[in-house]
This record gives sequence, C-alpha cells and structure tokens, in this order.
Amino acid sequence: VQLQASGGGLVQAGGSLSLSCAASGRAFNTYGMGWFRRAPGKEREIVAAISRNGGYTSYLDSVKGRFTISRDNAKKTVLLQMNILKPEDTAVYYCAARSRSILTTAYLDDDYDYWGQGTKVTVSS
Repeated sequence: VQLQASGGGLVQAGGSLSLSCAASGRAFNTYGMGWFRRAPGKEREIVAAISRNGGYTSYLDSVKGRFTISRDNAKKTVLLQMNILKPEDTAVYYCAARSRSILTTAYLDDDYDYWGQGTKVTVSS
C-alpha cells in the first residue's frame, strides 16, 4: 500500500486542521491505520489509531478529546481532525498502515509497516 498525507499548515493556537491520508493499492481494509508525529528534537510518537473496520479508535492521552481519527474504506482514506490545537502539537504528521491487524483492534503501538511522506503542522501561540 502507498500512502499520501496532506492537509498540514500553519494555524493559531485554538484552531483546527484536518489531515487526510489517501491510500493506493489493494485491500486497504486489511490494514489497521494510524497517525504519527515527530516534533523537532523529539522521537516519533503515535497520535491516533483506528481498526480495520473503523469501529475502534485509540488516542495518545495528550490529544484525547481534541483529535478524531476516522476512515472510509470505500474511498481508501483516513482522516485526522485536529481541534483546539496547541503549540506542542507542532510536528510533522505521518499516516501509516499496519498489516498485522485484526478486524476490531486499534493499534496504538509502533509496529506499522507502511508510511506516508509526512505533512507539517505548525501551531503558533
């Protein structure tokens, strides 16, 4: 599977952005999906994950209640709606696909196989 992330940009604190990840290739619904980020000088961390069927989600504690992950298997897309953005959300965001995924689990771990190119999000204070 190939992944293409988009939607990053510059936003003021308290604002919103919506990131999109478009997948190409077959069997998109066999992959668990996730959004990661890497902030300057920090390690990569997973922000949100969604199960193959879209029915289960999981979030990094610091984004719970502010970020929402969703997917449309027919359109082969994954979205990350980010609200009430904070300067500490500034990072390059990546979507990723996890091949070893069961239908109803959102994998909030680092065991992902395929990565998009990243889209930069900058939140000004």
